[in-house]
This record gives sequence, C-alpha cells and structure tokens, in this order.
Amino acid sequence: MIRNVHGNTVDYLGSAIVAGRFGAGGAMPAEPMLCEELGVSRTVVRESVKSLVAKGLIQTGPKVGTRVCPSSQWNWFDPDVIAWQAKAGLTPEFIRDLQDLRMIVEPAAIRLAAQRATAFDIAEVEQAFVGMVDAVEQGGDYVRYDLLFHQGLIRASHNRMLEKMDQALGALMRTSFEISTIKKDGPRQSLPMHRAVLDAVIARDPDRAEHAIMVLIQDAHKDIAQVLKARRALPLAKKTSRGVRQVA
Repeated sequence: MIRNVHGNTVDYLGSAIVAGRFGAGGAMPAEPMLCEELGVSRTVVRESVKSLVAKGLIQTGPKVGTRVCPSSQWNWFDPDVIAWQAKAGLTPEFIRDLQDLRMIVEPAAIRLAAQRATAFDIAEVEQAFVGMVDAVEQGGDYVRYDLLFHQGLIRASHNRMLEKMDQALGALMRTSFEISTIKKDGPRQSLPMHRAVLDAVIARDPDRAEHAIMVLIQDAHKDIAQVLKARRALPLAKKTSRGVRQVA
C-alpha cells in the first residue's frame, strides 16, 4: 500500500512538473502544503522528492530549497519522464529529438542484429511481425507488436549496452509508433518495410538491413509530420487499462 501511495505521488508530481505547473527554476510547494494537497505523509513526500531528484526533474539544497530543473537536465532516458511528456503533450523539440535518436541507434543495432541474431531471436521477431499482420487484418493492438518487433531486433544485436537501453528506447519508440499509426492505412503500408528489415537480418546482410531500417524510420518521420500538420496541434497520450499508451 505504501509503495502504491509513493508511486502515485511521484506520478502526480512528475506529471505536474513536466506539464509546466511549476516553471523551471521555480520553487516547489513546501512539504506541509504538498502533504495537505495530496493527503499523504511527510515521509511519502520526502521519498517522492528523492525519486524526482534522481530523474533530474528537481534539485534540493539548504539554501535553494526544492526547485524545478530546466528540461535540459531531465533524464530523457527515464520511461516515466517520457510518459509524463507524452501525457502533457508532445513538443516539436521532443519529436525532433526522438527521430534523431532513432536514426542514430536503430541502424547501428540492426547492423549488429544482421551479424549476431540467433534462431531464437529471429523466431521472436517473426512472431511479432505475425502479430502486426494480424492486427492490421483482424484488428488489434498494432503498436504493441510493432514495439516487440523493434525491441526484438535491438536485443538481437547482443550488445549489452543497447539491451540496457531497451526500456527507455521502448518508451520512446512507442510514442513514435502511436503517432505514425494514426495515419489512415499507415500500419498496412508499413508492413512491407518491416518485412524488408527482417528479411535482410535473416539473410545476414548488414548493409541491406541498415538501409531498410533507415527507409522505415524516414517513412515514419514523414507520417508523423503529416499527422501533426493535419491536426495543427500535437497529440496527447493516455494510458489504457493495459498500461499501453495511445494517442488521444
């Protein structure tokens, strides 16, 4: 129960900070005020503050009190920070940085996967691709299987550093997939490009695999640009009962 209260408090305060309720450099409310507002003990507030300090959202000190850090200091590889930004609304800078990161990380990971993937790795990615096809043909959670596809390929690189980044990268990629799949027939049109990536990995062809993933990422970038232009506003994300984020 205490753990749930702590988690809810961190989520509430983190969401409020990222949404701009407390401006960068601004002071957070004093402990008694937070306790009263949230209906929690000082212990819960203090532990929650420690969690937010670890995520780079706030800093504390005897002379400065508890203050919000500028977004440049936030830990953008923390899945919670990514989720809070998605919940608050996606900024153009966030989308740009996300696409830049994908173009840097995924092609390199796919090259390694084409050289190191095991039969088990290939089977996992094949299963994810089948899930994507089924979701397109019969309806279902396409984003979930799309994410499993890309995460499976990153794990197939058998690079421990990349594997440790998997959770944060997964949260970032999910945000990208949710936006790009809003486009009508976007998932169906992306299937051949996903297949091309997987086929190149199976063929042990790093150059072809790298080219295929870059084509896929660039196509997703164009889809995202079209979606955002059509909506004239950046989308918000919400949590479903399954914990999967979908664009509202």
